[in-house]
Amino acid sequence: MSVRLVGLVPDDAQDWLNPALDVYVEAMGYPRGTQTHRSPLWRDHMRRPGWTAVGAYRSPDDATDGSPTGGSLVGIAYGYTGAGDQWWHQQLCAGLRHGGYTREQIDEITRDYFELTELHVHPRLQGHRIGEALLARLLEGRTEKSVLLSTPEVPADDNRAWRLYRRVGFADLLRHFSFAGDPRPFAVLGRRLPMGPHDDQQ
Repeated sequence: MSVRLVGLVPDDAQDWLNPALDVYVEAMGYPRGTQTHRSPLWRDHMRRPGWTAVGAYRSPDDATDGSPTGGSLVGIAYGYTGAGDQWWHQQLCAGLRHGGYTREQIDEITRDYFELTELHVHPRLQGHRIGEALLARLLEGRTEKSVLLSTPEVPADDNRAWRLYRRVGFADLLRHFSFAGDPRPFAVLGRRLPMGPHDDQQ
């Protein structure tokens, strides 16, 4: 399996955004057409301070029938610096208050963090540590003191996303939290930065 990681920039979004949204929809199991509704939000995120993105491209000589086209984008990760005027940040603070955290603890958690907004690998290519590679590349050189994310709850924390996050040291901040407008339970996880070269071996 040969995959190359490429830093993505807003100026080239016409080339990578639609393929990245396709990966997102496939990985999350969302209905076709979701891309149309998510595209404006992803473009808005590109304008936020600290935004950075990495794509995983499969080499053409690895193409096989039934898999994504050789040379195509098969994984996407992006995020940005968290800030008080962002919806996710506001939801997080409300959840932490409801979870019993003190004002001082909430301030410490949310003072200086990188929000891992999206991390997805095409389902046919999962299990090849592409997600780990994307995460490591995305967090390389970040200056925030921590990275935070939210992920859907699953029984026994047993899917590839959860196993990845546990393997690289993410710990619980909130469990079974519902964001406004979404009835699904989510967990909010976090870990300190930087992520060292051997953290993916934990």
